[in-house]
Amino acid sequence: MTLPLTLHQLKAQPITPQAFAPFGQVIFPSADEAPFGPADAQLRLDAGIPRFYIMTLAAKGTRFRTITRHQRCTQCLGALEGKDWLMAVAPPGAAAQPNPQDIRAFHIPGNCFIKLEVGTWHAGPYFRHAAVSFYNLELSNTNEVDHQTCDLAGELGLEFEMVDG
Repeated sequence: MTLPLTLHQLKAQPITPQAFAPFGQVIFPSADEAPFGPADAQLRLDAGIPRFYIMTLAAKGTRFRTITRHQRCTQCLGALEGKDWLMAVAPPGAAAQPNPQDIRAFHIPGNCFIKLEVGTWHAGPYFRHAAVSFYNLELSNTNEVDHQTCDLAGELGLEFEMVDG
């Protein structure tokens, strides 16, 4: 049986380190030769071989019906060419699915990266450009062995749409 869908609009707020803290870190440019510190990505990639690659995504709108998490590693994402983008997130936790009321949307400028904390639920990247290439840092087998997806539509009858805040 298919549940009827309820559409929830999420206002995408401008990303700041404080607003994004429950989900991970925002990494902005720093001076060359600056020592390692709390403004640098605090990575957890010790459960396998790190993979750093560039992925090119085509536009797919700003609606989503699934949300995913990785429980073995952090993940870093950033757009090339200064393009802005959107990401929906929910805090990590022990539950098998996120609390829909905890899902937030962020508008991310093209001059920073985000680091998702281990277990942070995420949907995206989404954007309004025709295509965007993203830097992605995760483990080499994250998408095969550490990819838990919650079907928000099928399990909860929910669809979300990110809109400008």
